[in-house]
Amino acid sequence: MTDSDNELEKLRAENARLKAGKPLTCKVGEKGGVSVYGLGRFPVTLYKEQWEKLFAAREEIEAFIATARGLKLRDE
Repeated sequence: MTDSDNELEKLRAENARLKAGKPLTCKVGEKGGVSVYGLGRFPVTLYKEQWEKLFAAREEIEAFIATARGLKLRDE
């Protein structure tokens, strides 16, 4: 393995560590929406009734994800 290969592996390991270390956090915004941080670059912000509607549809969303074609992991 060359020095550049070793350096690339170190960078990949550090990148994976940083991604895995992002906890989800929540915050109530000025307009009363709940923002969830840690899923991506920007927070996901919904109002209470929108979160409740999303949570109520959990089984349908999980079934869709389980059967949907063409879904990819974020890193692919």
